[in-house]
Amino acid sequence: MLPDQLLEWNRTEVDYPRDSTIEDQFQQQVDKTPGTVAIIAKGIQLSYRELDERSNRLARHLRSLGVRPDTLVGVAMGRSEALVVSLLAILKAGGAYVPLDPTHPKERLSLVIEDSEMPILLTTSETRDRVPLGATGVTVLDVEDPAVALESSDKVETNAASHNLAYVIYTSGSTGKPKGVMLENRNVVNFFTGMDGAIGSTPGVWLAVTSVSFDISVLELLWTLTRGFTVVVHGDEGTATIADEIRRHCVTHLQMTPSLARMLTLDARAFAALGLLKQMLLGGEAVPASLIHHIRQVFSGEVHNMYGPTETTIWSTTYRVEQPGSTVSIGRPISNTQIYMLDAELQPVPIGEIGELFIGGEGVARGYWNRPDLTAERFLTIPSLLPHRIYRTGDLARFLPDGNIEFLGRADYQVKLRGHRIEPGEIEAILEQCRGVRQAVVVVREDREGDKRLVAYLAAEAARSEEAGSLRSVLESKLPDYMVPSAFVFLPALPLTDNGKIDRKALLRLPAPSIASAADQPAGEATNRPNNEIERIVAAAWQDALGVPSVGMNDNFFDLGAHSLSVAEVQAKLQETLGRQIPLVDLFQFSTVSALARHLAGTQSHAQLSDRAQRRRLAREH
Repeated sequence: MLPDQLLEWNRTEVDYPRDSTIEDQFQQQVDKTPGTVAIIAKGIQLSYRELDERSNRLARHLRSLGVRPDTLVGVAMGRSEALVVSLLAILKAGGAYVPLDPTHPKERLSLVIEDSEMPILLTTSETRDRVPLGATGVTVLDVEDPAVALESSDKVETNAASHNLAYVIYTSGSTGKPKGVMLENRNVVNFFTGMDGAIGSTPGVWLAVTSVSFDISVLELLWTLTRGFTVVVHGDEGTATIADEIRRHCVTHLQMTPSLARMLTLDARAFAALGLLKQMLLGGEAVPASLIHHIRQVFSGEVHNMYGPTETTIWSTTYRVEQPGSTVSIGRPISNTQIYMLDAELQPVPIGEIGELFIGGEGVARGYWNRPDLTAERFLTIPSLLPHRIYRTGDLARFLPDGNIEFLGRADYQVKLRGHRIEPGEIEAILEQCRGVRQAVVVVREDREGDKRLVAYLAAEAARSEEAGSLRSVLESKLPDYMVPSAFVFLPALPLTDNGKIDRKALLRLPAPSIASAADQPAGEATNRPNNEIERIVAAAWQDALGVPSVGMNDNFFDLGAHSLSVAEVQAKLQETLGRQIPLVDLFQFSTVSALARHLAGTQSHAQLSDRAQRRRLAREH
């Protein structure tokens, strides 16, 4: 039996348009405010009417290609107005979108394309070459194709129902294979109602900074457009700082991970700009109380801590943070959502005790695409306890006496790092396919406060630095950068517990591993050294900040031990050397010497750079 107090806390029933779709909600807003600015991106501005008409044309073209309810359509493009047009067009056509990040390795993109069995992939001329196009049976459509512009812009009558899919987002999988989470229109529409209650639906200006492959982008790009907001799409080239965009567009709302928030507090201009916001939403990883205290120095608006897995539709609980204590609660469930803490026997634990967090209600996803076994494992029905399906999050938490929830970490080994959810098992599965690796375990170490890193421990035949470099190269070709370990530690055998399982705690008791630069490795030396003036300047700045003798051109700064203070130090050095402002966010976005140098070279000519560097050398000599 569930405690009466828990039943009371879970009484979250609210009416919502359960027969409505996302497209229905958007169309209602178009009819209300056709002339209001809907999207601002890369200097392009679209009103609600213009956004509607462009998405209608593309939706008609998709229908002509066979898109129907529950048809999966891939989207691989940069952050632009075309991205938003594409998402809406897929929904208008009745389909469901599958976001692909063009910056991810082609092998990983291929896995998603093949697993989803998507018949159509939308790209632009800028991203077409970044995605694998050889998958059999996939039609690749450039949204800028002239044939799309010839379609009628008249209203498209949607043929999707609330139970049809809206999107499928792939998350890290413990078996080494990403898994697609299926969300229906009704899930999302209920979430929209939940956000109305949590943060209000009064329109403002929302700065959208999140990758579309991260499900919290749904709040930024779709909820906003069903509520009359103007959405400013933060570019992925780093040409405009977040601070500049907040000021230029009078931004009222910003959602971000605590890691990004912490980064912004280190830049004086960005920190001051945060004070201009009305609402700030933090989520994707645990929010430290110290961050809230720091933000409150400049920001007097509403701060919301948000929690929820992709499998239960973005955010499932919210908490309006006033004066935090030693921890920040994740709050209470949103509308039509229930939270339970269960023990190993799937029975409720007493209020105040730690249990595994389960989520029920209208946000619970359909399941995993083509994975009935995993769906049955994670989406449970317990008839003796509950009348509805619940999702097993794998998180530990407890109810506080006032009904709010304290988040206490993972029950398994899944981790959150820099806002990304990572299954170490996915990394381990790839490592164990490498020659000479008998067994692999990936853990998160925090040897310095606030500096979390992935470390791979390997029972392997080799223990040479070039072997670590080879393993790193394999992972970089298959996984996003944030999933590549910072260090590789070779052991004769992995420690075991008394019952024969790998002793992860024993690994964490080992000395902190040293982080070796690729520039110190014998293999591939030519590609690890600076090739031009700007690469030499960037490499020198990072060598000074990190206290290392050399930095390879493709080393990730954070893998070498970079943290918030060292990033700020490098920013100051580069601004002094180059004689211009460099947004702090650029150093997080372009996190290798090669990438940062290319970006800086694109905004400053080599002639200017060489001339300024020469003047600085002459000044030092005299």
